[in-house]
Amino acid sequence: MTNIVENLTPLDFKRVSKKKKTTSISRPSLSYWEDAWIRLMSNKRSLVSLSIIIFLIFFTLLGPIIWNVDPSGQDLDQLSSPPGADRGAILVEAYMPWDGLSITKNNSSEGLKDFYDLGATEYINVEGFPSTQYVRLSWNKIIGASGYRIYRNKFDPGSDNSLGLPMADILTAEEISFEDRLNLEPGEYWYSIAALDSLGRESNQYKKIAVRVSRAISIPEAIEKGIITQTSQVAIGDTIYLKFHPLGTDYLGRDMLSRLMHGARVSLFIGVLAPIFFVILGVFYGSIAGFIGGKVDQFLMRFADFVVALPFLLFMILFKIAFGIGPGESGVIPMLLALVLLSWPATARLVRGQILQIRGEGYILASQLLGAKTYFLILRHMIPNTIGVILVTLTFAIPSVIFVEAFLSFIGMGVVPPTPSWGSMCNEGLQTMLNHPHEIIFPASLISITVLAFNLLGDGLRDALDAKMRSKE
Repeated sequence: MTNIVENLTPLDFKRVSKKKKTTSISRPSLSYWEDAWIRLMSNKRSLVSLSIIIFLIFFTLLGPIIWNVDPSGQDLDQLSSPPGADRGAILVEAYMPWDGLSITKNNSSEGLKDFYDLGATEYINVEGFPSTQYVRLSWNKIIGASGYRIYRNKFDPGSDNSLGLPMADILTAEEISFEDRLNLEPGEYWYSIAALDSLGRESNQYKKIAVRVSRAISIPEAIEKGIITQTSQVAIGDTIYLKFHPLGTDYLGRDMLSRLMHGARVSLFIGVLAPIFFVILGVFYGSIAGFIGGKVDQFLMRFADFVVALPFLLFMILFKIAFGIGPGESGVIPMLLALVLLSWPATARLVRGQILQIRGEGYILASQLLGAKTYFLILRHMIPNTIGVILVTLTFAIPSVIFVEAFLSFIGMGVVPPTPSWGSMCNEGLQTMLNHPHEIIFPASLISITVLAFNLLGDGLRDALDAKMRSKE
């Protein structure tokens, strides 16, 4: 004690000035929402997901205005064209019917042979210029044949004799030509010709030829489609370029980018509107049950349990029947009704739990003593204090509904063609997935990215709006 007293100086007994700042605030005081916004912006995953969602909004609302292409318009010269495909087309004459080639029947010719004695034709000639307009073939007559069968394949038949698609059966040996106009695309085709006997049995021997098909368009067609004009300085054999499709076309020649933009309107409309409705319904239902309590609470929550047990798909079918919607017709309204009427119990349970937690707080009791009515307490005090939980619930509900819409459209119970939606586009792309994978990759990728973005944003909001997280920082 003596040492302490000896160490004191006159300055230790000097009065502290009232204006002297002895303490300072470690950080400025922030409101609940300001603090939540700061913590949300510090979450990199939430920022990335929020940026994706903003991009999707612009993609949906402004995209069709910028890229003003009819989503139902067909470009028959570019069927299932992938992104970056060659758009060049050779100008040709307008199509003229072809009579083909034939020879005069010789009554003194040799008799007909069985299929195992028939040989193969000696040659196959390509008549004219092979293009997407037509491919014309001719060959020499096979002695003893009763007719011919023509095959087409995109691959070399090889040693396994996979001749491909049977194109036609010619039932007379004197007709030695064939014209192919079936859905020709630019690329290489392998044509094979086999002889038939009098019973229609096919010879084991055949002749094949590889034909390189070029994209072609006639001058009248090019003028009609607006690719060239009447005054354009072009001639037969010149190369022109067809319409540009950034993401390619589908199997009907429709622009993929335009369909994705218009499909986003349908998918996001259902994915946002339905959650808003059933979350609002669940908030009011859960608030009333939690605040009143007692037997009313028990009855309301047992009814919510009953709704949870109802099968969604069955009610979706019943609503479609009730609205008189048959096969092949769009079921957007029944889908919205089924989602709203059957998806609110989860929100109601969550809000009820929050209301039970805060209804005993001092400010609630004080408001009751001042004569506040039940609806005022719920709307003025309870729901605003659960708004964070409600926002998180809404954020997680949106991707869930988007996925449900995509699934129902995929199985043909939601949005159906020609109205585009991401789910219906996946259904259409499934048919051409092996040969043209871009038709299913783009809509499936958008569904996955959208669902992931909303889920990540929901995680970020949950952390940002959690008051306990603030005390730990």
